[in-house]
Amino acid sequence: MSATVIVTGGNRGIGRSITESFVKAGYTVIVGARTEQNIQAIDPKNVIFQSIDVRDEAAHLTLAETAINATGRLDAWVNNAGVSAWKPIDEIDEAFFDELMGINLKGAFWGCKAAAQHMKGAGGSIINISSIAGKRGSANNAMYCATKFGMNGLTQSLAKELGPRGIRVNALCPVLIKTTGLMEALAAPHSPADGDPDGFLDKFQSANSATGSLPRGEDVGSLAVYLSSPENSAITGQCINVDCGVFPQ
Repeated sequence: MSATVIVTGGNRGIGRSITESFVKAGYTVIVGARTEQNIQAIDPKNVIFQSIDVRDEAAHLTLAETAINATGRLDAWVNNAGVSAWKPIDEIDEAFFDELMGINLKGAFWGCKAAAQHMKGAGGSIINISSIAGKRGSANNAMYCATKFGMNGLTQSLAKELGPRGIRVNALCPVLIKTTGLMEALAAPHSPADGDPDGFLDKFQSANSATGSLPRGEDVGSLAVYLSSPENSAITGQCINVDCGVFPQ
């Protein structure tokens, strides 16, 4: 049976690139998201869509069951579903707090738990799609940064806890990647783009990138595939920047 991966939020943006990368690598991909958004156009034979709300623990167990029923195995789990928004602390209410915390961190936590329960034998891989915002704070971004710092802590703790069971746990921390979701977030009030998302990205790239470019979704996807492959036996507990040298470490 083909290797199998679950990708939450794998229908759009970075998540879609991750789905495409795993399909190219020969995986069967179970995509968990709220809407299908033509995801099966990637490969109708090897992509299975499951409608879920990542804030619901039971939804993750359904994803795992879908994978096992489809191929008899679960090799990798990518917690990608997330939401980004800038808002000053004076304007953060409980609804905003719960939305970001629920989708970004709670969703990743339930995904990790379900993966740990269903991965059998050595070689399993959990990958949390975090952010550079999980390593350094920025103005009007406290809520998002808090969720991504939490995701990095979750990654490091579970690497220690699940390592003896043969499961590797890593996080990928992209810098700004031009997706529809990012551009919408940058166009909203309180973002650092000041009403000009494209101009902001151009200036950010020029001032911060070591390579004169910014990463693409494909860069995240290809690294996720490597970290999930049998070729990787030694990398775990790491929160790896995918940032073209914006934040060298």
